[in-house]
Amino acid sequence: MEVFYYLVFGVMAIVVAILELSKTNKDRINTSSAFNSFKNNYLLIFSIMMAGDWLQGPYVYYLYSTYGFGKGDIGQLFIAGFGSSMLFGTIVGSLADKQGRKRACVTYCITYILSCVTKHSPQYRVLMVGRILGGISTSLLFSAFESWLIAEHNKRNFEQQWLSLTFSKAVFLGNGLVAILSGLFGNLLVDTFSLGPVAPFDAAACILAIGMAIILATWSENYGDPSDSKDLLTQFKVAAIAIASDEKIALLGAIQSLFEGSMYTFVFLWTPALSPNDEEIPHGFIFATFMLASMLGSSLAARLMARSSPRVESYMQIVFLVSAASLLFPIITSVLVSPSKVKTEGMSLTSCIQLLGFCVFEACVGIFWPSIMKMRSQYIPEEARSTIMNFFRIPLNIFVCVVLYNVNAFPITIMFGMCSIFLFVASILQRRLMVISDKPKAEDWLPMKDRNSETEPLNL
Repeated sequence: MEVFYYLVFGVMAIVVAILELSKTNKDRINTSSAFNSFKNNYLLIFSIMMAGDWLQGPYVYYLYSTYGFGKGDIGQLFIAGFGSSMLFGTIVGSLADKQGRKRACVTYCITYILSCVTKHSPQYRVLMVGRILGGISTSLLFSAFESWLIAEHNKRNFEQQWLSLTFSKAVFLGNGLVAILSGLFGNLLVDTFSLGPVAPFDAAACILAIGMAIILATWSENYGDPSDSKDLLTQFKVAAIAIASDEKIALLGAIQSLFEGSMYTFVFLWTPALSPNDEEIPHGFIFATFMLASMLGSSLAARLMARSSPRVESYMQIVFLVSAASLLFPIITSVLVSPSKVKTEGMSLTSCIQLLGFCVFEACVGIFWPSIMKMRSQYIPEEARSTIMNFFRIPLNIFVCVVLYNVNAFPITIMFGMCSIFLFVASILQRRLMVISDKPKAEDWLPMKDRNSETEPLNL
């Protein structure tokens, strides 16, 4: 079956190359030199930050197992990471609106470097601290950088359409090319140079330190609401009122949680789906294939967002439906072909069919990221952007913790079916978002201090 891997990878690589090289003027956005300089600086830093994250991913479980921890202990460590992202990450991420997004990005580098340092210890408590720091870092990675970008883009009076170009390129590089190169570099350190499973974490710490230095040297600070009168609890109230008073924001949060919850669940499920009897499969090569599929999706998203039609709100309905259908492949194959309990050499025919479906899902992931970023830039108010984005991650982290805790309680087909249902619901919510997106808000969103001034009685 090795020929099948190479065939799938090669075909997708050719399609991505054709998509990138065949862009016409309709698929490109004419920009200014000042914007290009700004965009390239952000893409460089974001790619470095993602490299620091991707270098660690494939070796976290492996490192814990080499320290002698079992599946249960490792599962608790992962749950601690997502729980930390939900609790502490929400608080720290929300401070970015008040204390500054640049500072939040620097904090991401520091906390993730400290998390990498803890990997040198085989002590469970130290590793638990590392997971908590990693959870905080994850929240900052997926909120502070995007918040800084949008605010700085608007502050420099660049055209709004240009923002979609930065989003699509960030996903193409950070979630695609950088992920593939990081996987290969990590493999080089661990297998070729035999530096041990801690080596990728040391490399990640060095890369993050370089990225932090570039941020400190080149980025200016921006805020959501720097007013001294607003404490953290008030910021949370501002975010809650914004979500409750604007259906678009609430729908966007629900859509994001449903899709990302299904995506993170897929991360835990694809290995047992493709090797149900513990067959030897090339995990690294399959991971690279998934990332290439994500690059294909982001390239398609760049073409779609460069045009005025179809709108993001429109084509994302189809993306969610296609992603829901792609995760039904394990269920369909199990119905059509009786699952074998005999260990085979490499992947079976049904696993190969599932792999194709999973590549389609990863392509949808590549379209999802820049598209959801664009919708967030349109609908989330600047004053509470980081806070609201971290609020969106609360149900996501709860969902992932529940799935991790019960991952062995249900058959894998049930888990895939649940994800497919969630994605179908996301499509329905996306349809609702499209319907109301052209309607004006019933009430313009106001900062909390303006609402207070309207409701406070006059002191006579």
